[in-house]
Amino acid sequence: MAESILDERCRQILTAVIAEYLETAEPVGSRAVSRRHGLGLSPATIRNAMADLEEMGYLHQPHTSAGRVPTDKAFRLYVDSGLGDLELPESEARQLRQHYTRPQGGVEQLMEQTSFHLSALSRMTGVLLAPPLRQTTLTRINLILLSDDRVLSVVVTDSGWVITRTLSLEAPVTAEDLREVARQLTRRFGGKTFHQILEEVSRAPDPLDPLRTRAAALVDQISSLFRDRRLYVGGAMNILAHREFWDLETMRALLRAFEEKVRLIELLSTLAGGRGVQVMIGRENPVEEMQACSLVAAPYTYRDRVLGILGVVGPKSMPYSRMIPLVNETARLVSQSLSRVRQELYLPS
Repeated sequence: MAESILDERCRQILTAVIAEYLETAEPVGSRAVSRRHGLGLSPATIRNAMADLEEMGYLHQPHTSAGRVPTDKAFRLYVDSGLGDLELPESEARQLRQHYTRPQGGVEQLMEQTSFHLSALSRMTGVLLAPPLRQTTLTRINLILLSDDRVLSVVVTDSGWVITRTLSLEAPVTAEDLREVARQLTRRFGGKTFHQILEEVSRAPDPLDPLRTRAAALVDQISSLFRDRRLYVGGAMNILAHREFWDLETMRALLRAFEEKVRLIELLSTLAGGRGVQVMIGRENPVEEMQACSLVAAPYTYRDRVLGILGVVGPKSMPYSRMIPLVNETARLVSQSLSRVRQELYLPS
């Protein structure tokens, strides 16, 4: 059936089905729509219209005897119908602003706290993608032998942020050799900012420097970590509260995406090039592990330049009318907070 015959009646019924599903996260039947949404239509008329909507790809019936569930196509129509113009209720906006009136700690803490603010206010998972920050200070480096040609690098910063990466070895080494290299790296670079470390590493190496002679390839690989974009994730376990993720495999896949981060970082980096609030629904997401979710995201700026992106990840039944203004206002407040910083914030790419 052609999409062009989505008339006013079908549109009203689809809107009612979506509203019902957003409230219950369960398949919606014609009787529930007739009883709760005051359309003045009989259950039989609604049932026939819902069958038409299913043919058009807006509804899906998970089981023969079950009601119907909105598809990604239906949610896209709903989101595009003017939700971007909504504002956060004043009580919630005031609560959010309080977090940014007197932000605690430095920029790194601001970004980490933002992911948790988003999580707490949305009851979903908050995410924030940040560039490599100049003033991040190294606390220690650990190196763990994984195999003859691989080593796990663990970089810990003064704010407690941990960066892990698997590195390659040019020649076999012992676990004790790696521990000694890690101790030397920590002694040399601990307490220095990433900016200072990168400046030092970029200078012509001293041919008599035992550390560079012994582990030049590892030093180069570790220093490259300091230029990586960072993903802060707050409230990852909030997904357990949503019935859409009670399926064990769905939950595992999503938690794996949060843990591994690489593909999520790539996705958010791409979205950071857009303007305003962006909503990615279900299979619109190229990250397969996240196709049971929706992502609402918005870029934040520093000195009129897009610095990164933040948002929430949750079920497709999330209350978009609340999540979109929440993410939009948070991005505005983060940009406003960063505008007060009187230093170069991030490392050049």
